[in-house]
Amino acid sequence: QVQLVESGGGLVQAGDSLRLSCEVSGRTISGYGVAWFRQAPGKEREFVSTINYSGSATYYAGSVKGRFTISRDNAKNTVYLQMNTVRPEDTAVYYCALARAIVAGRDERDYNYWGQGTQVTVSS
Repeated sequence: QVQLVESGGGLVQAGDSLRLSCEVSGRTISGYGVAWFRQAPGKEREFVSTINYSGSATYYAGSVKGRFTISRDNAKNTVYLQMNTVRPEDTAVYYCALARAIVAGRDERDYNYWGQGTQVTVSS
């Protein structure tokens, strides 16, 4: 059984930094892309960032590019999202998702396993 568990969320102030972790069990992630999505209150879930199977390629939504960094440690079966200079509009539940292939894009249909999410709240 594949499980994804996010952690690292919390309440921070605008301008602070936060690092989210996504630990995967039940499957070795070294052969799969992984992504982060987020869902703000009253809004649809949206793509944040994705990383390919080896970590050699990453892609970001325009709203987080230059502030967030996705990375992975395949030996630990864990993917990270470093969030710097956070803004109130980054407030959301953040989800990690495991792709069906070695690389995937921003389409949720590319991902077949999801975590339960971790809440990030940024105060102004």
